[in-house]
Amino acid sequence: MAESKKKENSTKEKEVKSKFWTAIVYEDSAPEDWREALKISGLVAAISPYHDRDVNPTGEPKKPHWHVILCWDGPTTFNNAKHFVQTELGSPIPKALKTVRGMYNYFSHKDNPEKAQYDEALIEHINGFSLAEFVELTRGEVNEAIKRTLRIIREVGITEYSGLLDFLDDNGLGNEWDVAKNNAYLFNTYILSRCNAEKKYAENIAKIAAAKAQAERAAKSETVITPFD
Repeated sequence: MAESKKKENSTKEKEVKSKFWTAIVYEDSAPEDWREALKISGLVAAISPYHDRDVNPTGEPKKPHWHVILCWDGPTTFNNAKHFVQTELGSPIPKALKTVRGMYNYFSHKDNPEKAQYDEALIEHINGFSLAEFVELTRGEVNEAIKRTLRIIREVGITEYSGLLDFLDDNGLGNEWDVAKNNAYLFNTYILSRCNAEKKYAENIAKIAAAKAQAERAAKSETVITPFD
């Protein structure tokens, strides 16, 4: 009876089709170039931070691992997904996803405060992955993406809107790219304002330096040298 049920579940699993799948990658079984294999495959994908602090319900530490989200252009079979993850990622059996957002949130355990928390900023986006493509970002998530993008502009020293879009795209920051694309006026104004502020600051520094140099020259010219008797 149990064996029959197991075979039935296995058959149903193989019949599953989905556009979105997830798998677990272990460092000791994954090929060294598994990230590159993901890029070459053309699949839109996301990789979680390295989960090295997870524990079982009994308190025993879990084997460190990464979670990945894999997105096909159309529904693909379980066997196709299984072949890909086992061949290219050295992963066990994949699972079909009902929601990309839920799995993406699980990358950082943001919805599971009882679990070890991981930095969402460490999530890797492959081949243009953007959460906004699968679900609408909440207002809070959009605001956080805007803050991260403004921080990037300051830290990298970006001076052009086009440079911002290129940087976000080149670094796989899909959510930030989407937010920057939809808020062009905001980011253009911010970048221009910063450039003007820096220009004025530089001009003021130059004026202060020039005034100081002029004062020093004037002081020297007014110095009276008294000859010895």
